[in-house]
Amino acid sequence: MREKQIERKLVNAVKAAGGIAPKFVSPGYDGMPDRLLLFPGGRMAFVEVKAPGEEPRPLQTARHRLLRKLGFKVYVLDAEADIDKIVKEVMPDEVHTT
Repeated sequence: MREKQIERKLVNAVKAAGGIAPKFVSPGYDGMPDRLLLFPGGRMAFVEVKAPGEEPRPLQTARHRLLRKLGFKVYVLDAEADIDKIVKEVMPDEVHTT
């Protein structure tokens, strides 16, 4: 499965769970994750989407470390099977649909 396919499935799963997953673009600050996951109740996380088996580049890893140090959840997603787990970890309990 290609990266774009995994990303599209993530966006659809977040939408189905009551949230949004906008593309995150940060001009002048390279290496930031691809998507924001935003759910009711102010719940959010960052997701770096990769093709199966791919690893984040060193700058991406550094940005992930910085975001985690600031208290944010950051996920690296390279398999469709992990989407549901990520969504369930981020979204508020009161909006679980499964």
